[in-house]
Amino acid sequence: MREAGVQNGPEVRRRPGRDLLGTASLEVADACEILAAAHYLTPMVTGDGRRTFPILSGFTVINMFNEPSTRTRTSFELAGRRLGADVINFVGDASTSVAKGETPLDTALTLDAMGGDAIVVRDRVERFPHSLTSWLRARIVNAGDGRNEHPTQALLDALTILEALDRRPVENALKGVKVAICGDIRHGRVAHSNIRLLTALGAEVVVAGPPGLVDAGTQNLGGRQVDSLDEAVAGADAVMMLRIQRERLPADLKLPDVASYHAAWGLTLARTQTMAPGGIVMHPGPMNRGVEISDEVADGPRSRIRRQVTLGVAVRMAVLARACGVALPGVEPQIGEGRR
Repeated sequence: MREAGVQNGPEVRRRPGRDLLGTASLEVADACEILAAAHYLTPMVTGDGRRTFPILSGFTVINMFNEPSTRTRTSFELAGRRLGADVINFVGDASTSVAKGETPLDTALTLDAMGGDAIVVRDRVERFPHSLTSWLRARIVNAGDGRNEHPTQALLDALTILEALDRRPVENALKGVKVAICGDIRHGRVAHSNIRLLTALGAEVVVAGPPGLVDAGTQNLGGRQVDSLDEAVAGADAVMMLRIQRERLPADLKLPDVASYHAAWGLTLARTQTMAPGGIVMHPGPMNRGVEISDEVADGPRSRIRRQVTLGVAVRMAVLARACGVALPGVEPQIGEGRR
């Protein structure tokens, strides 16, 4: 049997810790514990507390990125260093053995043989990180696999919403909250992970996008499709805008020109006026200003876009500690409903 073009491995003895492959396989209790740990770690990112917490001293984290990234790769690097880990960055480009024909699996096996405790993997091939769990000793963290999943982005998005609404990361914490995810749903792994996680936390998730950019299987993930951006935004407590994933579009897909797209599917200041009072605007980046979001909204008072980036470092610190099997002292298990 083959998965993602990689033959199943020999079922090696894994290192202590836990993989994070996607929100589809993440239990609500586990998600809440990661979010609680990230909340605890946030002051170390913002500078409001100690800047390092060397619980991963002596551990090695390897970032294996076979696809371009700015926020995610840098965020994982900062997260590992803040926890005291040795961090190695590998980018599959012309300067590596990838240019000589080495396969991603052989690259991963080589990096694993160097003694990594956790390997953070981004790849264009869907479920490639999943397949590595039967080959590698190191624990695997999925940093984005094709159009499939981006679990740490969903976790940091959930934390951003919880923080804005002043809610604790517990089961059903987002009950009664409407989240709109708009734009390129079909080709965006961020949407897939977010729909699963946010609905699992109790949110009502609605999605909207142009023809050809909305996944027909959205309802299977837990979301509800609506026909227009205006309908999605109305009454929303959080609106998440997604860029068009042009690098993944089929060649025959016809889209409106930029001006027409922005008029129909761009989040403008006027559209935000229909959101719930105190509602927030989010974007995983990179943003295409003047396409899916206007300057006034991206830089406006409802925007939590830069806060997402900040919280992303804290979430990835929590995820790396979990991957290495190291508990965070002072973090209590999160159970039950309620606010802080």
